[in-house]
Amino acid sequence: MDKKVIIDRQSAPPLHLPGLMTFEAAARRLNFARAAAELGVTPTAISRTIKKLEAQLGVRLFNRTTRSVSLTEAGAALNASLAPALALIRNSLAQALTATDQPSGTLRVSCSYVAYRILVEPHLAAFLAHYPLINVEVSLDNQLSDIVNAGFDVGIRMGRKLQNDMISVLLGMVQKRIVVVASDYFRERTEPTAIAELLEHNCIRQRYSVGGRMYDWRFDDQGQSVHIDVQGRLTFDEMRTVLDTALQGHGIAFVLEAFARQELDSGALRHILTDHWGLDDAFHLYYPHREHMPGKLRAFVDFMRAAAHGSSHVRSAP
Repeated sequence: MDKKVIIDRQSAPPLHLPGLMTFEAAARRLNFARAAAELGVTPTAISRTIKKLEAQLGVRLFNRTTRSVSLTEAGAALNASLAPALALIRNSLAQALTATDQPSGTLRVSCSYVAYRILVEPHLAAFLAHYPLINVEVSLDNQLSDIVNAGFDVGIRMGRKLQNDMISVLLGMVQKRIVVVASDYFRERTEPTAIAELLEHNCIRQRYSVGGRMYDWRFDDQGQSVHIDVQGRLTFDEMRTVLDTALQGHGIAFVLEAFARQELDSGALRHILTDHWGLDDAFHLYYPHREHMPGKLRAFVDFMRAAAHGSSHVRSAP
């Protein structure tokens, strides 16, 4: 049986805060690789630090196998006391940073490529200029990531399907979906003038995810919702590939207007069936509920909310 952690203040070896923070991260995630990603170090460094801490205390804190990591009785006892103390330290630091005019640190953002291109990319340079002490790390993923376990500060997704204990912030209005095509596609074909004529064309289809259901080609037609079961030889699970394939003249695409804005403005793509469009969900920014929001997160949330509503201060650096 593992010995309980009993620390004599007179004889206890000196313990360093980074080592205790490493232990807490590993205990919370029960996965050295995820703890390493959160702390920005290697799994080997996590393992080395834990071994050093165990040697200092003279007890084993984790049961480790090739497949799992679990806390020993001593590890669980240490974590029960340590986790609240570290949380108090983090909250105190967050309050101190929030009280200043210079939020700092690395902000980790999870979002789809579509959300990044429409919402983040146009304002990223202004955000970095406005907050010179904040670094931004963006991970592009079409899945609804568990941002807490994955070590992210904030996520951006379409719709409001979120995990529990998440705060949601609406970013703009519902998205408009339109039919686009490259002019080369019509060299040997007749351009459709009605929704039903799309059935005679090669349409580039999209799934929600690998193996998921297809996006519906659903239109508003004089106040009525019309669904067309289009056909096509090409199917992708990401809108940027759908757009790229349309640019190459391989078919007709049904994409978010904001996502195709650059190609439409340049004339590389044409908007056809202009009297008909579909409506998709709006984008939402989401982050875990916390008693004290870190200054870097508050800065990003406020900035993105202002950007989505067209505030002038996000268009140029101060």
